[in-house]
Amino acid sequence: MKKWELIERFLIKFIYEEITKTGIKKGICGLSGGIDSAVVAILAKKALGENFKVIMMPSQYSSKASIEDAKKLCKKFDIDYEIISIAPLLEAYPIDDKVRLGNFSARMRMAILYDKSAEFNALVIGTSNKSELMLGYGTLFGDLASALNPIGDLYKSEIFEFARFLGVNEEIINKPPSADLWQGQSDEAELGYSYSEIDPVLVDFVDNRATKKELLEKYDKDLVEFVLKKVYQNQFKRKPPIIAKLKSRTIGHDFLYERDIRL
Repeated sequence: MKKWELIERFLIKFIYEEITKTGIKKGICGLSGGIDSAVVAILAKKALGENFKVIMMPSQYSSKASIEDAKKLCKKFDIDYEIISIAPLLEAYPIDDKVRLGNFSARMRMAILYDKSAEFNALVIGTSNKSELMLGYGTLFGDLASALNPIGDLYKSEIFEFARFLGVNEEIINKPPSADLWQGQSDEAELGYSYSEIDPVLVDFVDNRATKKELLEKYDKDLVEFVLKKVYQNQFKRKPPIIAKLKSRTIGHDFLYERDIRL
């Protein structure tokens, strides 16, 4: 069996089982017109059928092409969608700093997504890939929030391959990676390196357990320093809030039941 066929089958089963074991039947995710959310939307549709829908949440800064690409994907894969603009929220709370604006936009989108999940009795499915998670390239309680994440163990460079296998629109695959948080925003320009440069370092460091010394023998020093700094600096984004231990059994320290424990 081919690699991507096996991964597709596994992730479809993962989505279905992780949602239905909770007693909930439905799933929901944000669809931006980008490659990560496109891959997740296709997988979730195959896993949940009519019990899945996406929410598109453009702002006044979003590219019109992003929404059109997202609509085209939904039509191709028969995915139910709803469009809710966050422009009024951004106008009501104006921010003149691009980074703060991006974080605020991501949190407003997630607030809407979780409200819609309550309306539809659905679980929120995450769309962050492994490169983003390891680098901390995401907004805490924004796009990093979810009930489950099917692509969190796939690097960005793998997402491109997987998207082609799944039949994602070429327009989505070929566009530069962007969170579309402000006009002209580019992930790779903001990071300072391309994912094709970053991912090999992450693979060696995270998956192959290479030491810093080994990485420096193989990759550019500035690139290695950048990646390691991001990984360590943003560890807090990959962990739940730390609770001060005062009692004999503290959540996160000693109270470590499985997430789907039942009476």
